[in-house]
Amino acid sequence: MTEANVHMWVAFLTQTTAGVLGNSSLFCFYNYTLLTGQKMRLTDFILSHLVFANNLVILSSGIPQTMAGFGWKYFLDDGGCKVLLYFHRVSRGVCLNATCLLSGFQVSKLCTRNAWWKITSRFPKGCGFCGCLFWILQLLVNVYVPLRVIGPRHKQNVTLHMRYRYCSTEAAPTKPFVRLSQMILLTSIDVMCLVFMTWASASMVLVLHRHKQRVHHIHSHIASRRPDHEARATGTILTLVCMFVSFYCLSAIFTLYVGVNTKPDLWLVDTTVFLGACFSFLSPFVLISSDTRITQVFHSYTE
Repeated sequence: MTEANVHMWVAFLTQTTAGVLGNSSLFCFYNYTLLTGQKMRLTDFILSHLVFANNLVILSSGIPQTMAGFGWKYFLDDGGCKVLLYFHRVSRGVCLNATCLLSGFQVSKLCTRNAWWKITSRFPKGCGFCGCLFWILQLLVNVYVPLRVIGPRHKQNVTLHMRYRYCSTEAAPTKPFVRLSQMILLTSIDVMCLVFMTWASASMVLVLHRHKQRVHHIHSHIASRRPDHEARATGTILTLVCMFVSFYCLSAIFTLYVGVNTKPDLWLVDTTVFLGACFSFLSPFVLISSDTRITQVFHSYTE
């Protein structure tokens, strides 16, 4: 095992272990609250889908990359590569959709005069339905992925792009219309979600800024003694959105560069995969640190 492989193995092993532990803890907490009939926040339904998708992203990238770090090259066949990368793409898409829904719900909650808030207040369980709808949408949108993925044993038979250490993808179709259709299908949903999240984040910052000025002008002394729970929740969602957009853009840049090179360097391939799972690895710890219910449980056990 080379030094570069050791570094890669340690990085992916750390990301996988910590990420799965954090997301699994949150998933158990949200579902325990639901099953025991305790009062749930509306965002808990959305976050349940988010942390479950996070786990799939980490497991589908971290485990095979860690195995590749040991020097194993042919531990997956065609079928294994197709299933693994298909669910990796589906779960990444659900992470995008869930984060988008989370930011949209929070901005509608802040803008109480908006008609959208009236709709969400009448149908609180609609968020759970939207989560299921996101899974169905991503399963359909990414149905093309298994058609282009090929196992590593067949590299000599077809022109491939080495997108992962353990699997490859066929070169893009040469027909301009087919390539354009695939690009539109792949990027349209992502671009719309990113634009919406950016707009929602800007709206939340603007609403909070106006609210802070209004409260400071009227009741600055009283407001300073009260914790603003909405501001805290909004800050958490803004942090998640900023993290997602940042890592998504970085991953997209690296993915594009790897895609245009037939034989990219392995460190570049590893970095691309690592960046693609960074949001799923870090986001549960942001949620844990900002949720007072979880911190209270933790303090009760430590005392």
